[in-house]
Amino acid sequence: MRRRRLTGITAEGAPRDDRRRVFITGLGVGQVVSWGTIYYAFPVVADRMGAELGAARAEIYAGATIAFLIAAVAAYPVGAWIDRGHGRAVMSIGAALSALLLLAWSQATSLLQLYAIFAGIGVAQAMCLYEPAFAVVARRYGREARSGITAVTLWGGFASTVFVPLTEFLAERYGWRGAIASLAAINILFALVPYLLVIRSAQDLPLEPAEAASSRGPVQEAVRVPAFWGLLVAFISYYVAFMVVTYHLYPLLRERGFDAATVVAAMALIGPAQVAGRIVMWAVASRVSVAQLGIAVFVGLPLALFALWALPTQFIWLGAWAVLHGAINGVMTIVRGLAVPELVTRRAYGTVNALLAAPSNIAKALAPMGAAIAWKMSQSYGPVLVGCIAISVIGTFAFAGAVAMARRNRGVDLIR
Repeated sequence: MRRRRLTGITAEGAPRDDRRRVFITGLGVGQVVSWGTIYYAFPVVADRMGAELGAARAEIYAGATIAFLIAAVAAYPVGAWIDRGHGRAVMSIGAALSALLLLAWSQATSLLQLYAIFAGIGVAQAMCLYEPAFAVVARRYGREARSGITAVTLWGGFASTVFVPLTEFLAERYGWRGAIASLAAINILFALVPYLLVIRSAQDLPLEPAEAASSRGPVQEAVRVPAFWGLLVAFISYYVAFMVVTYHLYPLLRERGFDAATVVAAMALIGPAQVAGRIVMWAVASRVSVAQLGIAVFVGLPLALFALWALPTQFIWLGAWAVLHGAINGVMTIVRGLAVPELVTRRAYGTVNALLAAPSNIAKALAPMGAAIAWKMSQSYGPVLVGCIAISVIGTFAFAGAVAMARRNRGVDLIR
């Protein structure tokens, strides 16, 4: 049995491994497209939309905030539906909804229309992005889902690399409306079709009787686990700090004295660094626990933020920082996907993970705006950065506490 699982060379193991590769590849391609079309396309066309609609940047970006907030609210029922065996319907309907909303977005003529469309896109994000994909993998493989979740994050890391330049090319050639309409067609072909083909509830692990009847039991069990609350605080803290730095990085660095070309060149390294970080984690996944990954990430973030404060204004230093920043976020996505089954509970993954992710998604939506208000009050990013360092330190202690509590409750050594 062990040889078959590791090498996949027996008659029974080879078809099983082939099915797994097809499943992960189809889900991964869909993730690249889902992330690329309903997440990364927005900032590429935002200024073009604002110029045509006569709206300020803040008014345009309010649409993205609306989507994040709606996605946070919708995450819980979506996770519950997937836990009940409806992953194929959820992600396929989400991809179809994405295509329809992208088409509607390409025809929007007012801010009110745009806000209504982005409320719908928030629902589509809740049905198509990482949390539902992780839940689908967990329903298929149960305790063996770890490598599948890691592989899905690796695929998703290519979304910005592919779709930011693609959207820019389409917008330059066909205008922002033509670009978004083109993304609708891409969504149907390369997200909806793969989700329909590879997500098969008949191949999922059977539900436990209690889970088949209701997900309330596992959820109630999870919220009574102290590690759940440690992770909740840790993830909120992380995403507040990370999103503030991500959305305000350009003006922050310009304020610190970096020239525009240096800033842009360094920022271009962040996306590939995320993928590189995930590739490294993929290579060592079987030898590293989620506790070790998480500790590295949560210690690394405040150190990276402090380094940002102290960096000399040369590209080599800023480029190294950008690689570190991207790698931290790349690994964090894996930690987010694995923390629930390894530290809290393996039951009702979709529901519990969504319950844990929802407050973080709300924080992600509001943090950039809060940082803008803080900057306006002080006319400096200094207090903003100090606040982010303090918040990230809180997150570090919260995650360490979650690991310690999980180890105590389970009676096992999670730091192997």
